[in-house]
Amino acid sequence: QVQLVESGGGVAQAGGSLRLSCAASGIIFSINTMGWYRQAPEKQRELVAVFTKGGSTNYADSVKGRFTISRDNAKNTVYLQMNSLKTEDTAVYYCHADGLYESGRRLIDFESWGQGAQVTVHS
Repeated sequence: QVQLVESGGGVAQAGGSLRLSCAASGIIFSINTMGWYRQAPEKQRELVAVFTKGGSTNYADSVKGRFTISRDNAKNTVYLQMNSLKTEDTAVYYCHADGLYESGRRLIDFESWGQGAQVTVHS
């Protein structure tokens, strides 16, 4: 199994910054995609930023130019730097990853979600 552990987030004023981290643990053979989603109250979960299988990045239009996703492959960790925060960025942010992990001599598909990190932006 692969577990995702998130850290960071919290409370910020509009215009401020916050940073999220997500570390994947387990005997990971490879990661296809890894990134961030968010869910605001009474709204559906939506993609925020993600590394694709080919290594490129995708961002939601609403965060382009303000949020930056980065990663440390050696640590199987992704980060989300959030600048110029807006009140509408308030949500629970979830890390997501999929790929292959090792179990004995087998490679097994995994898809994992983090526990969620609250981000609250006040005006």
